[in-house]
Amino acid sequence: MKHVLKCTNCGQYTMKDVCPNCNEKAVSSRPAKFSVQDRYARLRRAAKRDELTKKGLLI
Repeated sequence: MKHVLKCTNCGQYTMKDVCPNCNEKAVSSRPAKFSVQDRYARLRRAAKRDELTKKGLLI
């Protein structure tokens, strides 16, 4: 069973591995499985903070 995928470029949802509109890669739109013992939470938050700082949304 295939799941819904989302294009990384235009944000279009599709069932194909490649977006039919812009021919870019489509990735899973499902969130990661939840775990109380999240080993990578610190790294994920740091990456998100860096991304928001580059965009000027964080000081």
